[in-house]
Amino acid sequence: MRTSWARLAIPAGVVGIILMLVVPLPTVVLDMLIAANIAFALVILLLSMFVSNALDFSIFPTVVLIATLFRLALNVSATRLVLRDGFAGHVIDAFGHFVVGGNLVIGLVIFFILVVIQFMVITKGSERVAEVGARFTLDAMPGKQMAIDADLNQGLIDEGEARKRREAITAEADFYGAMDGASKFVKGDATAAVLITSINLIGGFIIGVVQHHQSPGTAMTTYSLLSVGDGLVSQIPALLLSVSTGLIVTRSASQGDLGSDFVAQLGKQLLPLRIAGGAVLALCLIPGLPKLPFLAIGSLVLYASTRVPKPVEATETDAAAAIEAPPGPDSPEQLAEDMRVDALALELACDLIDLVDTSVGGDLLDRVRSLRRKIALELGLVLPPVRTRDDLELPLSTYVIKIGGIEAGRGEAPPGTVLAIGESLDGLPGTPTKEPVFGLTARWVPIELRAQAEMLGATVVDRTSVLTTHLAEVVRQGASRLLGREDVRSLVDMVKRTHPVVVEELTPAMLTLGEVQRVLHSLLDEHVSIRDLPRIFEALSLRAKVSSDTEGLVEAARTALGPAIAAPYVEDGTLRVITFEPRLEQSLFESMINGDGGTHILLDPVRLENVTTRLAAYMEAAEQRGVNPVLVCSPQVRGAVSRLVRTAIPRMPVLSYSEVQGQMRIETIGVVDDAHALAA
Repeated sequence: MRTSWARLAIPAGVVGIILMLVVPLPTVVLDMLIAANIAFALVILLLSMFVSNALDFSIFPTVVLIATLFRLALNVSATRLVLRDGFAGHVIDAFGHFVVGGNLVIGLVIFFILVVIQFMVITKGSERVAEVGARFTLDAMPGKQMAIDADLNQGLIDEGEARKRREAITAEADFYGAMDGASKFVKGDATAAVLITSINLIGGFIIGVVQHHQSPGTAMTTYSLLSVGDGLVSQIPALLLSVSTGLIVTRSASQGDLGSDFVAQLGKQLLPLRIAGGAVLALCLIPGLPKLPFLAIGSLVLYASTRVPKPVEATETDAAAAIEAPPGPDSPEQLAEDMRVDALALELACDLIDLVDTSVGGDLLDRVRSLRRKIALELGLVLPPVRTRDDLELPLSTYVIKIGGIEAGRGEAPPGTVLAIGESLDGLPGTPTKEPVFGLTARWVPIELRAQAEMLGATVVDRTSVLTTHLAEVVRQGASRLLGREDVRSLVDMVKRTHPVVVEELTPAMLTLGEVQRVLHSLLDEHVSIRDLPRIFEALSLRAKVSSDTEGLVEAARTALGPAIAAPYVEDGTLRVITFEPRLEQSLFESMINGDGGTHILLDPVRLENVTTRLAAYMEAAEQRGVNPVLVCSPQVRGAVSRLVRTAIPRMPVLSYSEVQGQMRIETIGVVDDAHALAA
């Protein structure tokens, strides 16, 4: 109800203001509206004093517009009554008699002094401050946004805090831009007040003499009194609103209201108060000056200097804190900060800073944020913030990717170039290189030759894309190293919100967080997404009732995820597989032994080399035909075979028979046995 009333009140008020411009008002209603206008202006003035930050009163520019329109509507209504009836209500009449005081010249002088104060001093100053504030705020926006992005990438703030800070920067720019326009309304209102008063004086004099047959002196006195009264009842609220505008636009960031800040900052400088009080008292010694006023004011200033809270203790405390605040290079705090190892870091040579400088079009930080979301959806792993920083010790054009403080990838991205990937690029100037992810033949060519490289059939990639693609591959290869115990706890808590029964059954009743972490590490090591955690946890719960050995838990989880694991390797509904001859697979099973890292195959080295050589030959032949095969074996040996193959042929996936069941069609492209000839 309250919200509905607030939504309707302002639109209804604005419509009422528009009607006031054309519909005559009774004097009683005009008196009420004039009093409301003065009260409203006084409330706005007090609000502008008590807000601690300009954005706390962000609606102020709109309030200025509405108040100015309301005041002009009152001027029009009062002018209509003055010229038509020679009477515009008791408020205007009382203001006219009170200020004029029987002397028309005094009233006009006071009115024009108020206009000069508002127009030449307050309004003009507020307009200039608002204009400069808007310009400086807009100029500072890119730097502030870069600072927010840097804090976000370093992990000092999270996404929610970064979003809040960006919204605050945008709101500040919008506010000062709106204030720049609102100050023009205040300036125009002051000009309109002079014109309206002049029209009332001239028009009233003509109407009094011509229509009402008054003497020139009577007409001038009557309509001047009403014009001055009308001008005053409009100029007083206008003056209050102008002062409010000046207070808002000159308000710097602080934690308190205007009065609290004034007393607090004045209390830090007691000596000026005492000197000022003594100087005023000294004026009493000058012959001819009245002593009572200076004696009273000087004593009051000296008394105030004794009542203001003394900042001596606070100053000493602050000084001690300031001395202790900055930690030295060998302090425990600084050493702890220097020892902190970033989970994921990207270090850039000094000539690659343009990749993160948004003022020159660098969008690396935005690409990295997008990469975090992509990895989360692909692997089910929430990446830690990527700390991006420069390293003066790196060779020019070089970047380094580190996981846990250890270099996991290195590449080059020369400024002013693009990476052209292709075989027939010898005719182009540039530096030959290898594409960092797939090892393809490539060349860094000047960016001006991009179109020429594309015409030669090359795939052209910009530097930022090369770097982010390399970072993504490093993250995929080292995903298990990025999944810490706290990350596992966060994932478990996330699943608990949607599947509480699954989590309560699994941990800590059956498996500890450490055991769950080992299973997830094993899955990530074989590039299996852990995004479907509820299904993984259900499979672990069933397997843990039988045994808690990690390899058995991993196979249970893989079986539950079977279709999802095989899906990336299915092409046109067909899965191309390589299998073991049954007798060889039985030999592998019989030669398995348990070790610290799981089961391993202890077979004659010559036979093992023969097996891996045949697997590599099948893999290479399939890739030449554009086919990506997988090795399929029984679940009992899959883990041990995967460790064997991962060392010799890292790009070959190893699946179990239980993982390839479903709607897909199986096509066997090779069978590995103990023979010395390759199977057909």
